[in-house]
Amino acid sequence: MHVIAIANQKGGVGKTTTSVNLAASIALAELPCVLIDLDPQANATSGVGLDPRGQGREGIYEVLRGELSCTDARVATAVEGLSIIPSSPDLSGLETELLNESDRFVRLRSALAEAVELRDTIVVIDCPPSLGLLTLNALCSATEVIVPLQCEYFALEGLSQMTNTIQRVRGALNRKLSLRGVLLTMFDVRNRLAVEVAEEVKAHYPTFEAIVPRNIRLAEAPSHGLPIALYDPTSKGAVAYLQLAREVLNSMPST
Repeated sequence: MHVIAIANQKGGVGKTTTSVNLAASIALAELPCVLIDLDPQANATSGVGLDPRGQGREGIYEVLRGELSCTDARVATAVEGLSIIPSSPDLSGLETELLNESDRFVRLRSALAEAVELRDTIVVIDCPPSLGLLTLNALCSATEVIVPLQCEYFALEGLSQMTNTIQRVRGALNRKLSLRGVLLTMFDVRNRLAVEVAEEVKAHYPTFEAIVPRNIRLAEAPSHGLPIALYDPTSKGAVAYLQLAREVLNSMPST
């Protein structure tokens, strides 16, 4: 099992867009993929066409409470080979519920380890915009981290905090964890500041060749409950995420 966490404590940088579209692109490469929505806002869940408040639906909240297995929590999506473990607003109270539990940071890792059916699966985790319990669960479970980054003024400060967190988690809780790279998102080549920030990031951090541009079709896709590869496969956003998937898969020892 190869687990990829999509994380950045700053909101609005394209984490959910990256999670949904990377996972879909991996599945379209005919590799089984599971998307885990760890954000209480449940945007990844709605982004693949599911209602986060669907009657009777269980998901990652029940998994982290130990009430449901990852295998049983999976729901199929419109993309063949892609399933999701959905989120719900209930997840927002989990940190308080698990406050006194000694294993609270490794609940997800334990649940994934028990899911033998997912042994040959790639898992993509959409993290919330914070460095709290849910993101730490993702980092403790992951093999690698991808950090989406919008090229703006405060980006580098937040990126430094994120990489420091990755280093601390690797040292204390997950020796397998590594920073796979920074993904530049919502990039506009006409914006001088964006170009300058991109150059600074590339000088100090591993980055992907794929760069996600500002793209109207990419912004429209979630409202239709579809990844961009199904909504508009010829768009610049779709092309960028297919390129990202190729880079990710080419760097994996098992592919």
